[in-house]
Amino acid sequence: MPADLAVIGLGPYGLPLAQAAVAAGISTLGYRTGPEPGSLSPAELRRMLSGGFRHATSPAELGRVRTAVICAPTPRGADGGLDLSQVEAAARTLAARLRPHTTVILESPVPPGTTEDFLRPLLEEGSGLRAGRDFHLAYSPSRADPGNRDFTPANTPKVIGGLTPACTESAAAFYGRLTDKVVRARGPREAETVQVLETNFRHVNIALVNEMAVLCHDLGVDLWDVIRCAETKPFGFHAFRPGPGVGGHAVPQDLTVQAGRTLRMVELAQQVNNQMPRYVIQRAAALLNEHGKSARGARVLLLGVTYKADLADQQASPAQEIATRLMELGASVSYHDPHIPSWNVLDRPVPRADSLYEAAADADLTILLQQHRTYDLQGLSVKAQLLLDTRGATPTGAAHRL
Repeated sequence: MPADLAVIGLGPYGLPLAQAAVAAGISTLGYRTGPEPGSLSPAELRRMLSGGFRHATSPAELGRVRTAVICAPTPRGADGGLDLSQVEAAARTLAARLRPHTTVILESPVPPGTTEDFLRPLLEEGSGLRAGRDFHLAYSPSRADPGNRDFTPANTPKVIGGLTPACTESAAAFYGRLTDKVVRARGPREAETVQVLETNFRHVNIALVNEMAVLCHDLGVDLWDVIRCAETKPFGFHAFRPGPGVGGHAVPQDLTVQAGRTLRMVELAQQVNNQMPRYVIQRAAALLNEHGKSARGARVLLLGVTYKADLADQQASPAQEIATRLMELGASVSYHDPHIPSWNVLDRPVPRADSLYEAAADADLTILLQQHRTYDLQGLSVKAQLLLDTRGATPTGAAHRL
């Protein structure tokens, strides 16, 4: 049975889009581009299947949809730029089945110019069709924020930049079925650069507050109280909070590889953020030392090893590096995470704590890396011998904060 929409790539960008489309009553076909991080709970999967979602059993099915959205992942490559190999594979697969009048949209994070200079030739050569004449082509930055209950696809505006005005309007007609507001960019390059700016904005501001965390600790200033007060300013300030590192799928881009230009703020932000796991280890070792214990042989419990609260996604989570460095120091590491039933570090399994309170009471040091909703932080602060809170989530005075 033909579907209205094909989502090519069912990872962190494709799954939220597919869910939103099904919720909007759009018959949706999912096509995997390879092993992709991203998962659904059994209840979410049942809702999608009952709403008209199905997995493609053959690439041929991609030729029977009105709209195809490429959501393939683009991780950082060996040269420091974004790896477009999965976007290329998705484009070649789609091009061989592309029909006239289809609307093709790219949502993967890519450098500016990718839609016109990379994707367009692949689609045209593989299909024999011409973009802007025989089929519509556009770019729309993904704004998925899994786990965010306040901002859903329905109330999050979508930016669209088409190859031609007609391409923009065709993509706008599709996204208008999913969201309350569609924002038209001048073209694909502008829309692609929106994604670059939004991602870099997050990383740069996290880096600033991470540096403030280190400075405030050295000065004996309560950064968390500083942020609480600063965010009351109704203009010119947006609150970000420090943490043990920056995880997630969105890779900051300094455009050095693609454009021969360096965004110095982004480059510096990456350096600052990449230092945070090491800073957590320094703080952990110092706390143990202050309490007459060495990191070597210490029992350390890590709470929350995912990159984001209340999700099972571990993409680029700083927990991996923190656990590795603790093990290299000779610490005995265990973990607890309600969303991760098993976890390997340095190619060996990390013991999982079954009883959270007992494990915290037994550990020489407990480090809160991720603030899952199920954690009773007041109770944990009472049970733990020593608690380092990297998220500022515990009550004031209940733990050592980052």
